Amino acid sequence: MMDSEHFVLIRGLLREARHWGEFTGSLQQQFPCAMISTPDVPGNGWLHQATSPETIAEMTEALRLQINTNQPIRLIALSMGGMIAMDWMTRYPDEVEAAVLINTSARPLSPFYHRLSWTVYPQVIQMIFHSAAQKEADILSLTSNRHPHDNKLLESWQQWQQQNPVSTASARNQFLAAAKFSITDKPQQPILVVTSRADRLVDYCCSLKLAETWQTSYMQHETAGHDLPLDEPEWLAHVIKQWFDLQTGV
Repeated sequence: MMDSEHFVLIRGLLREARHWGEFTGSLQQQFPCAMISTPDVPGNGWLHQATSPETIAEMTEALRLQINTNQPIRLIALSMGGMIAMDWMTRYPDEVEAAVLINTSARPLSPFYHRLSWTVYPQVIQMIFHSAAQKEADILSLTSNRHPHDNKLLESWQQWQQQNPVSTASARNQFLAAAKFSITDKPQQPILVVTSRADRLVDYCCSLKLAETWQTSYMQHETAGHDLPLDEPEWLAHVIKQWFDLQTGV
C-alpha cells in the first residue's frame, strides 16, 4: 500500500460530497500523493434530480460507475456509506484494498433501536413536518456535537439543500435501504472501524459489535457526534494515516 493510492469517500443519508467539509483537506495533508474521490449517491448532491435506488446494492452499482476501479481503492465511509462500503467489499473484493467504516451498522448484528437510537425517535418524527431549511438545522443538531449552533455552517448546508434538493422519494428510498441492509459474510480486506462514543443518532455499540464480530481494528472518539468527519476532521485523518502505516509496516 502506497500513498499514491485512491481514496473513495462515501457519505450517508441525504448528504452529498460537500458535507465532507474540512476532512477531505485533512486527509489530503496526511496522504499528499493520494487521489481522493467523493462520488454522490443518486438522489443526492449533483445527482439530486435522479431518484435514489431502493437497495444498498443498487447504490453500490451507481457509485462504481463514477469511479475508476482499474486499481484497488480505499473506502472511507460514514453511516449509510459504510453499508455501501461493506457491500462493495463483499461483492467486488478485487476492487477494494481496505476500508474505514465510521459510525455505521448492519442487521443482524445490531437491533433497530440501536441502528437509529431510540432516544431520537421524537426528533426524527418531528423532522418530517419541518421545512427544508429547518430539516438542515435538525440534522446538524442531531449529528454534530461540536457545531450544533454554528450559523455559518448551517447557512452553507441550507444553501446546498436549495441547490441540490433531495426529493421525498429519494429520502424514503435511502431510509428504507439503510433500514433493510444486512450482511452475513465478513469482508476479507483490512477494516478499521471508527466510532463516536457520544453519537446520539446511531448507538456506538453498533460499531463496537461490528468490530468485535469481525475482529477488526477499532478506534473510538469520546466526544464527537455522529458526523465524526465534521466534528474531528484532523483527528480522523490522523487515525486513518496511523492505521494505514501499520498495514504497510511503515
